[in-house]
Amino acid sequence: MSASHTTQSNSHPTSQPVTTAHSFGQHLRHWRTHRRLSQLDLSHQADISTRHVSFLETDRATPSRDMVLRLAERLDVPLRERNTLLTSAGYAAMYRERPLDHPDMAEARAAVDLILRCHEPNPALAMDRHWNLVASNRLVPLFLAGLDPEMRQGPVNVLRLSLHPQGLAPRILNLAQWKHHLFARLQQQIQITQDPQLKALEAELQSYSPHHAPDAVHLQGETRGVVMPFQLQTPHGVLSFISTVTIFGSPMDITLQELALETFLPADAFTAQQLRLLAPAEDTV
Repeated sequence: MSASHTTQSNSHPTSQPVTTAHSFGQHLRHWRTHRRLSQLDLSHQADISTRHVSFLETDRATPSRDMVLRLAERLDVPLRERNTLLTSAGYAAMYRERPLDHPDMAEARAAVDLILRCHEPNPALAMDRHWNLVASNRLVPLFLAGLDPEMRQGPVNVLRLSLHPQGLAPRILNLAQWKHHLFARLQQQIQITQDPQLKALEAELQSYSPHHAPDAVHLQGETRGVVMPFQLQTPHGVLSFISTVTIFGSPMDITLQELALETFLPADAFTAQQLRLLAPAEDTV
């Protein structure tokens, strides 16, 4: 099981377009145009003729199972939608979707927990494709202490927890900038996926009162920097973070492919020092 990394400021790594087409040809054409490829481009990548691509897209030819998987691979189709391509072509779905607490996912869950634990003393958490909290390391609860208990009842949505007036929002010193950053990520994901659950989440977040105090901390260079810091007022002082996202590189399960592991790294020496002081003691045998 491998993992790959992408920098903060990218959209959620679990996003994929949602199509309303029903035939294999319609699905294939959707993905080709979504990837901004011509039929000639796809034919070269899949090592088939342009005529065959045309016949597949117009449902004048029926693809083999291997052809479906080859095209899906060349088009970088997410696993959830590869199942759709397979079933639309008359084949059984190939990729399973099981929650992390399923017995068959014990090894994957152990890997997620290990990655999160290895990031200590930096806070790190795992989210599903709808930004719901799946797991976290021991630093994360320290920053949620004192919040309204209702905000911490499952399923905990990370965006709701961040922007709700009873959540972390009053503690975020650069709230306007951080909110803009999170909405940009969410809106990019919605544009790609057209996911109705994400649209409903966006509408809920937009309904929160837009009136809040001006950012207490003005970032040098405003938003022209390379990354967007996350500045949090805590009993231990102002802690400043930048975030990175980890995704599994070669998953065979839909749940794993749609999982995002986000780590908050110290953006200054003071934050790094405080995190070392806050870190729980290692377990002893």
